[in-house]
Amino acid sequence: MSEGTGIPVVSVVGKSDSGKTTLMERLIAHLADRGYRVATVKHHVHDFDIDVPGKDSWRHGRAGAVVTLVSSPAKLGMVRQTDHEASLEELLELAGDVDILLTEGYRRAGSTRIEVSRRARSTELVCDPAELFALVTDDDELRCEGVPRFGLDDAAGLADLVETTFLASRVTDGD
Repeated sequence: MSEGTGIPVVSVVGKSDSGKTTLMERLIAHLADRGYRVATVKHHVHDFDIDVPGKDSWRHGRAGAVVTLVSSPAKLGMVRQTDHEASLEELLELAGDVDILLTEGYRRAGSTRIEVSRRARSTELVCDPAELFALVTDDDELRCEGVPRFGLDDAAGLADLVETTFLASRVTDGD
């Protein structure tokens, strides 16, 4: 749980090309289908750009705007220049009215971690087993005592665990 908001923050971690994004997509879909409002954050260790070069918002930023908003009837986007990496608390505040924040790639931030480990990629974990909430793997020999284990294709089972642990008492229909 987030200290300030009580909103659960669950981080999906693992080595590059282990299947983190695929698991995130499936987990998001299962939770959203159950009526939960899911926010996500993808962690990048390098600078990134979501502006499309040549488009107006990109041009605004290149001209010196420190915040650029793009608004339509269906979406709102923001690009903000920063002098520090935002904490999970800051990102959660930006996310607004959500039931859960799922992060991808935050190996050290947050306390609830789901590690994805694909046998073809590695037989070693990036986290200490004591740090794990769950393990998602295709490696039958990779086990952590006391840590729930799921197959790479069992996002529904993982969603059940996340729901039972963090969301079962949350209101999901806006009432």
